[in-house]
Amino acid sequence: MTSPRLENFRRIVVKVGSSLLVDSEAGEVHASWLAALAADIARLHGRGCELLVVSSGSIALGRSRLKLPRGPLKLEESQAAAAVGQIALARIWSEVLGAHGIGAGQILVTLQDTEERRRYLNARSTIGKLLEWRAVPVINENDTVATAEIRYGDNDRLAARVATMASADLLVLLSDIDGLYTAPPAQNPNARLIPVVESITADIEAMAGSAASEFSRGGMRTKIEAAKIATTGGTHMLIASGKIEHPLAAIANGGRCTWFLTPANPVTARKRWIAGSLEPKGTLTIDAGAVTALRAGKSLLPAGVVRVDGQFARGDAVVVRGPDTHEIGRGLVAYDADDAERIKGRSSPDVAVILGISGRAEMIHRDDLVIGPAGVGTGWIG
Repeated sequence: MTSPRLENFRRIVVKVGSSLLVDSEAGEVHASWLAALAADIARLHGRGCELLVVSSGSIALGRSRLKLPRGPLKLEESQAAAAVGQIALARIWSEVLGAHGIGAGQILVTLQDTEERRRYLNARSTIGKLLEWRAVPVINENDTVATAEIRYGDNDRLAARVATMASADLLVLLSDIDGLYTAPPAQNPNARLIPVVESITADIEAMAGSAASEFSRGGMRTKIEAAKIATTGGTHMLIASGKIEHPLAAIANGGRCTWFLTPANPVTARKRWIAGSLEPKGTLTIDAGAVTALRAGKSLLPAGVVRVDGQFARGDAVVVRGPDTHEIGRGLVAYDADDAERIKGRSSPDVAVILGISGRAEMIHRDDLVIGPAGVGTGWIG
């Protein structure tokens, strides 16, 4: 099967592991390699692509700055090292991207931030605004506060969650190996690279290896898990070598890698999730003008809402009904039920006055809304 091409993707998440970023002997970043990667990012950015970086390295940099001995760290030691390393990591990314005139924004997340809906929406909104401003979000696990119970433990799965949260259409995992092999290539000279994985089967999972680096918490097994998360969410994924300079340019030029394909896309996957996987917690009844606007692809504004029913929180799924009570669609509401009741039927400028804060303009953003075909009261399309 023909592999996709890097230049065809609009929103790309690039995951960089600690072993690529940090020279374990010197305790410093691989400066020339990182500068080359930043040049690759800038080239894609200049062509209109939206880039996000998921970067490991805070603990590795912190333990270097603190001159900690080699070997495993206790949880509180890792958290303290991360507190020092996160400052260094943010500065490094700001400098290398800033050299190309690109702003960098740091976002620290935990497992709960991508699992709990309110936090998820806040992180998604922040990422969306940074991309709108043409900045590059640099995302890392918040090791300073994450406990053993609420942390990812590797940034491969974190990168996959970020990719689906941001509705990215491609996740690039830069690794110390150039893709998935039929067997560990260091142990089996007959191992073959698999260029394209159309679906993750039991045979594909059986090929996964384990982590080999002191600083890396990943390994092929976690990359396969990341591929499951990404492809289920409508995001293509690839594994490629990060041990070469200009790794993204190498991918663009047809370099060796493994593509994991998804049959969906981020928008349809997200809307399928909204339509069929979430239990509605309430109902918004809207007027005829709002029905027309929604069918034209617009967001639902407070002015179009005439009735609010149910007890729901921001981020919950709600049913949207027209004036004839027929179901128009479903979506993730941007306000709690009490606030939605207060601002229904009001114009956007009134919302800030009523709530005392400058809230979101939309009751439901169109990206969080699934609208059914006209004349159908009980079904909808993504």
